[in-house]
Amino acid sequence: MINTLPRSVKLWRRGQLTIPKAERELLKMDDETQLSVFVVGQCLMLTPKRLTRAALVKNVEKDMKKNKISLESLLNDLKVERKRQVQEKYAG
Repeated sequence: MINTLPRSVKLWRRGQLTIPKAERELLKMDDETQLSVFVVGQCLMLTPKRLTRAALVKNVEKDMKKNKISLESLLNDLKVERKRQVQEKYAG
C-alpha cells in the first residue's frame, strides 16, 4: 500500500517522533517493532528491521503498480509535499 498524502509528525527534543496510530495499525507495528532508518535523497525512510533495501524497492514497485502510481507522479507528490512542509515551517 502507498499513501502519497503524508501526515505531519513532530520531531521531539531528543530526535524522537511518534508514528501516527493509523499507520502503526496498518503496518501491524507495536512497541516491540524495531525499525531500520536510512536516507533516500531528501526523504527519511523507516522500514521494519527485517526489510532490506532490495525488498523495499520490490515492495514499493509492486504497490506503485497495483495503485497505478508512476514514479514521476510519486516524485512530484513528494516535491509538492516537501515544498508545503518548508512553507509551513518557515512562513510564520
